[in-house]
Amino acid sequence: MRLVLATTNAGKVRELTMALQGRPVETVSLAAYPALAPVVEDGATFLANAVKKAGHFGRATGAPVLADDSGLLVDALHGAPGVRSARFAGPGAGDAANNALLLERL
Repeated sequence: MRLVLATTNAGKVRELTMALQGRPVETVSLAAYPALAPVVEDGATFLANAVKKAGHFGRATGAPVLADDSGLLVDALHGAPGVRSARFAGPGAGDAANNALLLERL
């Protein structure tokens, strides 16, 4: 069975493929589907984003999909940045800006 991993992150692909070793699956990342449009991760929770990605890429590929979503939850910031971790410093902000804002708020 072909299992689509809903990521282009090489580290995640490697980890998930290793975790599934010995199982009757062939893992393939989204890099195998360059024409697919990305999913806007606008869910209120990590679960909502993962479900949205799995549904979108499952319909597009016709294959089972394994999707996840994650982020950073800081107790001192009452769970922020949370589900918006990648966009914490604003749209298009990179890791450096997100990290700087996180340190500023701490």
